[in-house]
Amino acid sequence: MKLKTYRIRKPKIVVIGGGTGLPVLLKSLRNQGMDITAIVTVADDGGSSGELRDSVTSMTPPGDLRNVLVSLSDMPQLYADIFQYRFKKEDKFLANHALGNLIIAAMSEMRESTYEAVQLLSKMMHVQGKVYPSSDEPLVLHAVFKDGTSVSGESKIAEHRKTIDYVYVTQACGAVPKAARKVVSSILEADLIVLGPGSLFTSILPNLMIPEIGEALLQTKAETVYVCNIMTQKGETEHFTDADHIKILHEHLKQPFIDTVLVNTEKVPEGYMDFEVYDEYLVQVRHDFNDLRAQGCRVVSTDFLALRDGGVFHDGDKVIEELLRIVY
Repeated sequence: MKLKTYRIRKPKIVVIGGGTGLPVLLKSLRNQGMDITAIVTVADDGGSSGELRDSVTSMTPPGDLRNVLVSLSDMPQLYADIFQYRFKKEDKFLANHALGNLIIAAMSEMRESTYEAVQLLSKMMHVQGKVYPSSDEPLVLHAVFKDGTSVSGESKIAEHRKTIDYVYVTQACGAVPKAARKVVSSILEADLIVLGPGSLFTSILPNLMIPEIGEALLQTKAETVYVCNIMTQKGETEHFTDADHIKILHEHLKQPFIDTVLVNTEKVPEGYMDFEVYDEYLVQVRHDFNDLRAQGCRVVSTDFLALRDGGVFHDGDKVIEELLRIVY
């Protein structure tokens, strides 16, 4: 008699965000035998990404996508270094552009779609997982402040140093943005969804403010985890507690949807931070575990801290260890 064989399905993990925090998590997650999907913000309008989105018609900003592709790739380190190489500021036309950004720009123009360009690059770079821009159109992030004033442009929001009431996104023409292909189905089919770490208003919420994505997060049966930032940020989360971060997320989707919060409890050593290099950060996020639980969240609090180069980061391996406990 022929014996039946059964294949255990890989847990499906969807990570949503942008900035420098997302690649740290994905790099640690890459070799854990998971079915990984990264959904990456496309509202960046500063630096190399901003210049390229202004130069190439209908191109989404490539910087966050570039970093995510590298974090999930198993290509040799030399190739990764070439892809990440940033031209010197003295190089006139190419000044400050990352080579990978230019490659993504070229392939987006060739394919007439950033989504298609990223899928092709994923194959070329042997990416272990799926990478999707949250939208196939470049988005404009708008912030409305508590005093009733507003500003448009992700890179301009923090400059005002005002308290943000809420943010929303539009296409450049003002139209309501749409989610890129497979983004919504990935969220609905996930076993675990992870938001962050990353800037609350400028890396995480731009994804959630795409109506289809916000609705999918409310409908999904997956455990939804928020990795809370370690430091507060100028012009965004000044004086915020960890519970304030959750409050903002719930207010933007108009109902609670975060199940679990990962909170770092390790102290940053006095005088360690290099605030000249990391000038967007202020102080450590304060804790309010009672308020977190009152908002319906399970709290996982431990040492997630990684210190390097005068900066404060999440230790990707420690975060993944907790996420694996949740998903299994």
